[in-house]
Amino acid sequence: MHIHILGICGTFMGGVAALAREAGHKVTGCDAGVYPPMSDQLRALGIDLIEGFGADQMALKPDVWVVGNVVSRAHLPDGTPKFPLMEAILDAGAPYTSGPQWLAENVLQGRHVLAVAGTHGKTTTTSMLAWVLDQAGLKPGFLVGGVPMNFGVSARLGEGRTFVIEADEYDTAFFDKRSKFVHYRPRTAVLNNLEFDHADIFDDLAAIERQFHHLVRTVPPSGRVVVNGLEESLDRVLHAGCWSEVRSFGAAVSDFCASGEPDAFDVLQRGTAVGRVQWDLGGVHNQLNALAAIAAADHVGVAPGAAAAALGQFRNVRRRMEVRGTVNGITVYDDFAHHPTAIRTTVDGLRRKVGPSRILAVFEPRSNTMKLGTMKAQLPWSLEQADLAFCHSGGLGWDAVEAMAPMGERARVAGTIDEVLAQVVAAARPSDHVLCMSNGGFGGIHARLLKALEP
Repeated sequence: MHIHILGICGTFMGGVAALAREAGHKVTGCDAGVYPPMSDQLRALGIDLIEGFGADQMALKPDVWVVGNVVSRAHLPDGTPKFPLMEAILDAGAPYTSGPQWLAENVLQGRHVLAVAGTHGKTTTTSMLAWVLDQAGLKPGFLVGGVPMNFGVSARLGEGRTFVIEADEYDTAFFDKRSKFVHYRPRTAVLNNLEFDHADIFDDLAAIERQFHHLVRTVPPSGRVVVNGLEESLDRVLHAGCWSEVRSFGAAVSDFCASGEPDAFDVLQRGTAVGRVQWDLGGVHNQLNALAAIAAADHVGVAPGAAAAALGQFRNVRRRMEVRGTVNGITVYDDFAHHPTAIRTTVDGLRRKVGPSRILAVFEPRSNTMKLGTMKAQLPWSLEQADLAFCHSGGLGWDAVEAMAPMGERARVAGTIDEVLAQVVAAARPSDHVLCMSNGGFGGIHARLLKALEP
């Protein structure tokens, strides 16, 4: 089968492409604004990438067009379609489907699906869970919205019955406004946390809770729902109805909880120590992610002690507090954080690691939610533990200077990445930690910083 993927360089659609290629299908795709690591991974797999969404791609005549949710029926100011290829597909009556639907029908059917949902930590927890199952000899398939360093790829089919997938609540496609995860039909569902996000498609928290409950409805009676016991929003989701076994984690009275610091802790199962995690990761958020992975792995027969031991060898995910280099005593990190809670958690994790050393937080409000300004008032709170904060305000429809004003002299705002770069270079000094946070490429600021900071 020949499939052509529209929006192939997104983390999810790129993973779908990798799985389809591994399954023996011919895969081509198109996108705009391509950046690593996904573009590198796709080219390494021999997948041809076409820049843009031109209607001339109709000449490829694939068996099916797989449409990513980046595609819409939008028009440019001059009245021309933003995605002329999609308009041509519709006009021709050609067969098309969404990425999640294609995945469900061609990869997930018949597998024991372990789906990891949540506002934060999906990528990391999915990677942890896949690693734990791999080390237990289950040979899992997986699809992660990032590149786990233990595997070096974001997706693989696997040889075993289990398949671990990052379960995103964002909508499926312009023609299917349900959350992606309702397509996956998991037997094990992890509900990691839940707060308001994706303001471009959800009106309020209740609307997201409704989608999470749709996911819970799909879990069979012999399945398991693994839920964060610290989250009132998830309590409400389960109170609306749950027909499967529930295992909680995180709270003091939970099926799985932790005792000790985030980088070295005992795993307690109903009060009894069953394993110990010692690793290089920091932050309470990663401790909770680990408990979620252990509880999910337990459902497919991996003993908590074995899961904890495997996590000791977990190397995290690219762009999750990834050290990009150290120059002149200044360490530069790359992190995917973009929601205020994730930014706060990330800065807190680095603060625990570096102690009193200065943290320079460099970020761009790039997600649709942040671009709308829905959570701009939370930014000073999210950056509380940073010594200095640098905001790239280009393309925003709200006043970043006003939003950052509560931070006083600790905040800097610049309209271009060149200006941000200059501000950081002027402020940085040996022993500083420069934390760059964005859900995009951030104009390659990490490499540019390392070069500019050279003595």
